[in-house]
Amino acid sequence: MPHFPMDSPDSVRSLPARRSVLGAMAATAASPTLLGLSSPASAASAAPVAQPRALPGGGDLGPNVIVFDPSTSGIQAKLDEVFRQQESAQFGTGRYALLFKPGTYNGLNAQLGFYTSIAGLGLSPDDTAINGDVTVDAGWFNGNATQNFWRSAENLALTPVSGTNRWAVAQAAPFRRMHVRGGLNLAPTGYGWASGGYIADSRIDGSVGPYSQQQWYTRDSSVGGWANAVWNMVFSGVQGAPAQSFPNPPYTTLDTTPVSREKPFLYLNGSEYRVFLPERRTNARGTTWGSGTARGTSLPLTQFYVARPGVTAATLNAALTQGLHLLLTPGIYHLDQPIQVDRAGTVVLGLGYATLIPDNGVTALRTADVDGVRLAGFLIDAGPVNSSTLLEVGPTGASASHSANPTTVQDVFIRIGGAGAGKATTSMVINSRHTIVDHTWVWRADHGTGVGWETNRADYGIHVNGDDVLATGLFVEHFNKYDVQWYGQRGRTIFFQNEKAYDAPNQAAIQNGNVKGYAAYKVADSVTTHEGWGLGSYCYYNVDPTIVQHNGFAAPNTPGVKFHDLLVVSLGGQGQYEHVVNETGAPTSGTSTVPSTVVSYP
Repeated sequence: MPHFPMDSPDSVRSLPARRSVLGAMAATAASPTLLGLSSPASAASAAPVAQPRALPGGGDLGPNVIVFDPSTSGIQAKLDEVFRQQESAQFGTGRYALLFKPGTYNGLNAQLGFYTSIAGLGLSPDDTAINGDVTVDAGWFNGNATQNFWRSAENLALTPVSGTNRWAVAQAAPFRRMHVRGGLNLAPTGYGWASGGYIADSRIDGSVGPYSQQQWYTRDSSVGGWANAVWNMVFSGVQGAPAQSFPNPPYTTLDTTPVSREKPFLYLNGSEYRVFLPERRTNARGTTWGSGTARGTSLPLTQFYVARPGVTAATLNAALTQGLHLLLTPGIYHLDQPIQVDRAGTVVLGLGYATLIPDNGVTALRTADVDGVRLAGFLIDAGPVNSSTLLEVGPTGASASHSANPTTVQDVFIRIGGAGAGKATTSMVINSRHTIVDHTWVWRADHGTGVGWETNRADYGIHVNGDDVLATGLFVEHFNKYDVQWYGQRGRTIFFQNEKAYDAPNQAAIQNGNVKGYAAYKVADSVTTHEGWGLGSYCYYNVDPTIVQHNGFAAPNTPGVKFHDLLVVSLGGQGQYEHVVNETGAPTSGTSTVPSTVVSYP
């Protein structure tokens, strides 16, 4: 693999490197029937037949949700035990959610490994204060943070012991609704390679130091400063963000986020668990919680079917048909039919990276074309039999307007291969209008088990058919053909990070008619209005370094289709780009790993 030395924080300004471079019932609210009482037999039946017992709402969160309060003994020991198990278990089966009741906790260092989520149970981050740290570092990988995936921190206030909290993550590691009473360091010890990341609805009182982080997206937050940039740092609605200056330094800064709605979260109201549903904001700036209680509504846990690993897809669908929402506790769920979400306003919320595996080529989850569905906090792992799709938001031809109450897809991650051979033709299909995809990583694995050009075949990452779709924090990597295809009108993307597939065997394998390679981000020729800000594509064709990629981005050349702040990078000269977007932008060259940029297109 190429080696790019990185000796100090100063060096990252000029020479970063890349990863390991590496028939349904009508919708009703919860009722006594939904809470577990038997349904009466039909009085109209000549011979009464016992009806199936209704599924209960609420209940215990299971063994892998570990709840602490300030009086709990041995908190640090338990945190250390989970970390030892999960630190290097990149493709393991362990899943954990570490939840802290409101109060103050002293002297903790919660180190987070794979598939581990830590969160406070207050309505505000400041309700749950840790005088200590929530740490992600990269000792398990010799100081390389580029594979620190699948972990999260939410809804906590931290006062770091040293004054600065370390959060050295890569993809699929959200930092949401956090208050850091100090600084935030996004690099591993020793300032090794790093490739993240995402912050939303958070306040960092001190400065954020990305150091070796190649790219990052921060949304609707507040920062005390921002120390440096490597390739692509994007901000929308962030108080204290650096001014727009792409490409030198490569800051892309939007004053506001056009539409946002924060992720649902579990909290305690006294001794009662509830799920808070933040309200939609337009032209958002700053946190939702900084000037008092967050705005939105909440649901009692009794209106959720609390699912445990081993439950069948039929049971999950029965719960949805009854009018319950779904809370997926940590673990792995095998599905022999799609989870079908048909009711407006349904919440499907995962804890601790709950993982859905579709068996026998089914789709993992589908939604109807209805208002206000919220999908959040789970991983879909492709199965060994090819699925035509893994996640479908709205059916084909969906056309209803959802501008006032969109569907949101937040921290929903998709993986094809890595934990074993998996296949899917198209990972995520967005058909419903006005959908917001807020932080996703859709990944055809480049390492792990079950990895190879045909072994984990996955031609397309995300396919957007719906109009007025907004993506905030879009990470899509390594697909055999197009990573993103956009057919809907008036689509918008704020921040995009991509790598083309490492393992293409030769130029012919990626040839797209007369075009060399498939663009990472393709806007269909039929689209007349589209806009993107802060988009990057990288290539690392290590199997055949002579491969040439014509461009990273392809779109109709029309005034209504606009791009701002684009870049392509050849990682160590393993493959090259001829252009950035269409026929525009200088080619990459040599082994210097220097981006080729386009500030505005057309």
